[in-house]
Amino acid sequence: MDIKRLRYFCALAKIGNFTHTATHLGIAQPALSMAIKKLEEEVELKLVNRAERKMTLTSDGKVLLRHAQRILQTVGDAELELQELKGFDTGTIQFGASSMLSSYYLPKLLAQFKRRYPKVRINLIEAGTASLQQMLLEGQLDVALVRLNPSHEQIRSVELFREELVACLPDSHPLANHHSITLDTFCREPLTMFREGYFLREAVSKFSKQHHIKLDIRFETNLIELLKSMVSSGVGISTVLSGIIRPEDNLKAIPFDPKIPLHIGLGWKRNHYLSKASRAFVDFMQENLGHKLEGADVAVLPADFPAPL
Repeated sequence: MDIKRLRYFCALAKIGNFTHTATHLGIAQPALSMAIKKLEEEVELKLVNRAERKMTLTSDGKVLLRHAQRILQTVGDAELELQELKGFDTGTIQFGASSMLSSYYLPKLLAQFKRRYPKVRINLIEAGTASLQQMLLEGQLDVALVRLNPSHEQIRSVELFREELVACLPDSHPLANHHSITLDTFCREPLTMFREGYFLREAVSKFSKQHHIKLDIRFETNLIELLKSMVSSGVGISTVLSGIIRPEDNLKAIPFDPKIPLHIGLGWKRNHYLSKASRAFVDFMQENLGHKLEGADVAVLPADFPAPL
């Protein structure tokens, strides 16, 4: 099978529209249509149901898609591994992290990594944990900084540090002097929250649904500094990681009862080939963040993780 046609087919299956897929691929729509037609002729099966707005795969197309994705991943891994035989001088890491983690934990570390490996390019993609996990599984990311509890069977990981989800309140709030706060109490307050798909929202949404509490969300944002400003202004209380509240914020971090621990680490797809650049990045992050892991000096790499470069 023609690899280029398989790439076009997978892109079309994901985007679902010939015009948008052609634009994404940087080719003319007739060229895309012809490539898909040639692929159908090659396998002697109808692969797509063509519609004016939304394209769908046939049952035969869904079977081919499953195999095509594996084929393209294998080809990509082979190309990368062969390229690395020439030496570890350059490389690109598709790295995912939430905006909060990247803003508070990564700036100095990324600068230090670039000084150590100046020719390695890092492409940072910011999204929530749910989106980052899906992007890892789809091969769009090499490595992502994500929450590790609960674990995912298709994602390998190394734990870097542990944090705690806490309630974030203005100094003047009636609950600000409490030693702890329950999720039940929290969920009945006016709220300023991250959007769905982020772990700062996950525990609150899950608890409210289980206990049939309608949340009074006054403001939503994925910008952590804006969120803190809204909380400070009295718009609504929120959830944050315990380590991001500064004295000048005029905010209080109140632990939940029971506590809500978060295990943060680097994850990658279990059967995805990790490039030398990505492995160097994992080693570096573990070296510089692993000491924050409670109960251990450093995070422990899996036994079959490649040796440091």
